[in-house]
Amino acid sequence: MLIIILGILLLLGLYFAYVFIKDYRAHRQENTKVSTPLVGVLGFVTLFFDVLGIGNFATSTALFKLFKIIDDRKIPGTLNVCTSLPEVVSATFLITAIEVDPLTLVTMLVSSSAGAYFGASIISRFSVHKIRFTLSMALFVTAIIMFCGLMGWMPGGGTATGLTGSNLVIANVGNFILGVLMTAGIGAYAPCMALIYFLGMSPLVAFPIMMGSCAFLMPVAGLKFIKEGAYDRKISMIISLSGILGVSVAAIFVKSIPLGVLKWVVIGVVLYTSATMFYALLKGRREMGKAEPQRASAPAPE
Repeated sequence: MLIIILGILLLLGLYFAYVFIKDYRAHRQENTKVSTPLVGVLGFVTLFFDVLGIGNFATSTALFKLFKIIDDRKIPGTLNVCTSLPEVVSATFLITAIEVDPLTLVTMLVSSSAGAYFGASIISRFSVHKIRFTLSMALFVTAIIMFCGLMGWMPGGGTATGLTGSNLVIANVGNFILGVLMTAGIGAYAPCMALIYFLGMSPLVAFPIMMGSCAFLMPVAGLKFIKEGAYDRKISMIISLSGILGVSVAAIFVKSIPLGVLKWVVIGVVLYTSATMFYALLKGRREMGKAEPQRASAPAPE
């Protein structure tokens, strides 16, 4: 089963690389003038932390805006394209380096992909603000419970590398929902860590599952942006190369981290994600509040 998964992942990565390089070479004369060292460091750092569970989209967007290195309209496409190959590399490394039950891994990858595939039609029925609030509070409570478990105040976590029966069903339903949420731009890393923690699995198991899910989704989305030319080619190429180095170093780091320390890392990631979701919620409400007076003052159509 793992060989089939890795084989499909390799073929997907190779096809993506072929299309990406072909498009880059065909439009080389259109490349923007950017600082290669700056963008390279940005790619290494953001994708290093991406493997640890701190999604690179939010951090990369903030850095893009801080250094004013890319047109805002090209940010979504660039993020999808530049992240695709590093995700494939990190997922391949983690799937082969970290012990995880093949059935648990494969079914959770499929459920996440299915959620992302059907997500657009499902997520349109829900308020993203309400989803962010619910997840933010849930992750905050999760971090508190995990902390209590580490302090020995209550049972928590486990060392299992796989699931069976009802727990496997719960894991797949949960991962399907996380796949749906990804289509709304809500990161699945920290919720996936929390889900695995509560089902009694080792925190290490979260890494091949969450990175594997994105490794199958990102190239598909990236290919669409390449086809439309809606991305910055040079920045994407630089970050792809430096990002591959970043995820490789991070994957080795994750594998060698003691389990006790890793649990503290997971708590930090969960708290960070809870805070960023709550901030995004407040920011979205402020922007809506500013827009409403403008609409109210607009003249009524005759």
